[in-house]
Amino acid sequence: MRISDMIEEFIKQLFTEEDDYIEIQRNDLAEQFNCVPSQINYVISTRFKPSQGYYVESKRGGGGCIRIKKVNITKSNYLMHIITSIEDVISNQEVDIFISNFLSYGIISKEEAKLIKVATSDNVLTIPQPQRDEIRANIFKNMLLNLV
Repeated sequence: MRISDMIEEFIKQLFTEEDDYIEIQRNDLAEQFNCVPSQINYVISTRFKPSQGYYVESKRGGGGCIRIKKVNITKSNYLMHIITSIEDVISNQEVDIFISNFLSYGIISKEEAKLIKVATSDNVLTIPQPQRDEIRANIFKNMLLNLV
C-alpha cells in the first residue's frame, strides 16, 4: 500500500458515525507517517474533494490545522452538488472520473454508468473543440438531473 493510500485510510478512519467533521494537524500527521507536510496536502487535495463528498478548510500557521467535513451523501444531494460544481465544459476523462466515483459510492448502477459513458464519449461527440466539451457538459448535467 502506498503512503498516500495509508494516509487517506487513516483520515477516513478518524470519522465516526457521530462526527460530521474532523480536525487534524498537518505537521503531526506528517510526522506520524514519516513524510513531508506537502504529502499530507497532496492526499487531502486529491482525495477529499467536494466531488468525493468532503469540504476542506485549511488554516495556516500553528502546524497547519485542517478541518475536513463529510457531506451527508444521499443520491439526490450528491448528484445536485456535482451538477452545480460542473463548469460549462468537461473533458471525457473528467466524466470518466465522475462515473468511477458514482459507481464506488453506489450512486448509479453499472447500466447507468455505461449509458452516461457512451452518451458523453468522443466517439459520439464528433464535433471540434471547444464545442465538444461544452456539449458534453450539457449532456452530462442533464443525464444527472434525470437521475435525481
